[in-house]
Amino acid sequence: MRVTNAKAGVCLFCAFRSRKSPSSSLLRKFPTPYNRSFRLRWGAQDRLSHRPSKRDNPDTVQGGFRSLDAQPKNNAKYQPGQQLQRATRGRIVEEDLITITIERLEQFLGQTNDSSFLIKTGLVANKAKIHFAKFKSDLLRSFKEWSGSRKRHEPPPPILGALRQAYTENGESGIDAQLKFALQGHVANSTFTKSDILNQVRLADLRYPYEWYPATRAIQRKIHLHVGPTNSGKTYHALKRLEVASSGIYAGPLRLLAHEVYSRLNALGKPCNLITGDERIVVEGDEVSMSSCTVEMVPVNRNVEVAVVDEIQMIGNDHRGWAWTQAVLGLKAQELHLCGEERAVPLIRELAAAMGDHLEIHHYERLSPLRPMSTSLNGDLRKLRKGDCLVVFSRMQIHAYRKDIEKLTGKRVAVVYGSLPPEIRAQQAKLFNDPDNDYDFLVASDAIGMGLNLSIKRIIFESTSRHNGEQLKTLEIPDIKQIAGRAGRYRTAADAAKDVIIEGSVNSDTKNSTAVAVPATPGTNLGLVTTLERMDLPIVQRAMQTEAGPITTAGLFPPDPIILKFSKYFPSETPFSYILLRLHEIARVHTRFHLCNLRAYIGTADLIQQVRDLTIADRISLCAAPVDTKDPGAHEIILALARCIATQRGGNLLEIHELNLEILDQPITADREYLKQLESLHKSIVLYLWLSYRFIGVFPSQAMAFHVKRLTEEKIDKVLTEISLNQNFKDHLKKLREQAMLKAFQTQAVLAENEIQLSESIATEGSELEDGMASLRIADLPQDMSQGVLAG
Repeated sequence: MRVTNAKAGVCLFCAFRSRKSPSSSLLRKFPTPYNRSFRLRWGAQDRLSHRPSKRDNPDTVQGGFRSLDAQPKNNAKYQPGQQLQRATRGRIVEEDLITITIERLEQFLGQTNDSSFLIKTGLVANKAKIHFAKFKSDLLRSFKEWSGSRKRHEPPPPILGALRQAYTENGESGIDAQLKFALQGHVANSTFTKSDILNQVRLADLRYPYEWYPATRAIQRKIHLHVGPTNSGKTYHALKRLEVASSGIYAGPLRLLAHEVYSRLNALGKPCNLITGDERIVVEGDEVSMSSCTVEMVPVNRNVEVAVVDEIQMIGNDHRGWAWTQAVLGLKAQELHLCGEERAVPLIRELAAAMGDHLEIHHYERLSPLRPMSTSLNGDLRKLRKGDCLVVFSRMQIHAYRKDIEKLTGKRVAVVYGSLPPEIRAQQAKLFNDPDNDYDFLVASDAIGMGLNLSIKRIIFESTSRHNGEQLKTLEIPDIKQIAGRAGRYRTAADAAKDVIIEGSVNSDTKNSTAVAVPATPGTNLGLVTTLERMDLPIVQRAMQTEAGPITTAGLFPPDPIILKFSKYFPSETPFSYILLRLHEIARVHTRFHLCNLRAYIGTADLIQQVRDLTIADRISLCAAPVDTKDPGAHEIILALARCIATQRGGNLLEIHELNLEILDQPITADREYLKQLESLHKSIVLYLWLSYRFIGVFPSQAMAFHVKRLTEEKIDKVLTEISLNQNFKDHLKKLREQAMLKAFQTQAVLAENEIQLSESIATEGSELEDGMASLRIADLPQDMSQGVLAG
């Protein structure tokens, strides 16, 4: 159905013209990577203003267009080199945005002879100035044409909308990135024929990902969806079914969960392999039929009786959701058990119906009560009680708090976090769970929210915000509830021998309810939730009383074969980052899916663009590697490893001089710079191990790398035990959290205000539209238009 928009004071055709998205054409002169998440709405009351919809990014609210007759804040015009104010309620006038763009364009002109710039943009030196001049001419012409057509109420060109969003999010660096992408598109598109474009669009049709797994579609699976709150036994029931299966797979979100299931199955006499991105333990023997893995490493083409996929609600994650979608669509299991939150039910029901699989949903209730407290600890660690768990989002702070708590209370403290070696982690958990020793407290990361069995009586949030790599952000409601749900844990792994069979204790929304294994009758182990600081308590209390909305879309990422075929339509010098962005830009996806974020891929792709002789398959593997391109120390390592792959030599661990192995010979000191170097080395070794499983002949020093990794972890732990945070640093962190909370509240207020304005605008448009249609006679329309109306 086509939606029309009534506009007063214009001709009849313009008043009822279709609302078109600025990015509707298949091939635009200036491609924009942001268009998939950026849509304009044009209202009747304020035709030249942008009012964000619900789907707009909160961080871009301040970037909307305002009326042209409005003055900039403080009546100040933009001056070259000046950063526009990015206040919560600030607006960016389009003339200023064009001025900034022209200034940055001139900066680009000065880089046309820079070899690194030419490599990143895919330009040949002798043709760079020609391409740039044509690009600049076309861009300025589009700005000029739009400026001359504003009286006809035309929306701005897509490139301007993308530049505005890029500037709002990342300032002038965002403008540079957007211009670079547009220039790459200008160069690449100049070689495309109409047939090439049609083939690209055909390859980018991702609406039917079910068809990517034909072998799985050839069988009808039975899907068991186990949903309920934390500490309800949903994963326990799925694992009990896996234990009695002849063959099976467990897929979890974290390495420590994969380790836990791996250890559990082997302890029960069921030989099980461990498969994670940087570690694989293969049990010898022909009878091995079980595998425990992280969800990204799921072997989808293997026939098994039972497969268990944990934390299914992460299928909606913007970064990792594709891995859960791959597992749900591709696992060749007679029984597929999915465990997670209630909000995943509508989406899984739709996916099961689309695949033709039988779905049975099991609902679980929490086994012990959970209640938020009315008071916080007011920052006083002496108020801790036996069985408390302090949740901290920094490994350095975990050890600092451990030291402070032991000093203030005289009691021992156990620690648990994701990168802790499995053996040490298991030992720490056992010490905390044992009621007969003096390990009264636990300091842990949010990894405990993903199913670790710990006897926690009270969860205490050290903070309700965490750093996402760019800024401090308040925790989402599902994250708070999942972590908080670990309080009052009814059952731990030590109680595994106490299972009994109880019929009818699990509700199924199908007619065929079966008996299942459940724990003994729950008791009244009350779980409590509070915060360390008073300012965080309202956020936790509100989250505990709020139900998160349903998950509406599943994450998706183009599979490697599609990327390989798509890349063949581009010249060999085209940057791989542009190929990925182009594929995402023109990709068509079903409304049941969304494309996962490309940011990590693009950063790595740009970094390794200068390495010649890498195939597209090599670049795909390197872009998927666990590397943080924002870490300056990672640049040299990823480039060195990429050169080893390109030349197929020099991959022995001791031959890679960029690895700072000498740090292991230095004496241990409680110095943050020393700790930073150790952590950088650890990340580099993890990357080496990850690549060693994918380029076996290039990186043969796997055993030595595991040894170095273990030595590095031991030194890191020893350093962390000596580091403490001084009061000034703690006060600084607290101030940053307060600022992040204030910004979040301001953003919510702006969103609420804009939502009200948008609703009023839509209501007004709808009223005008009804009045206009009521007075409209088909005979008044041109003949070709009236025929279209009659046909409709």
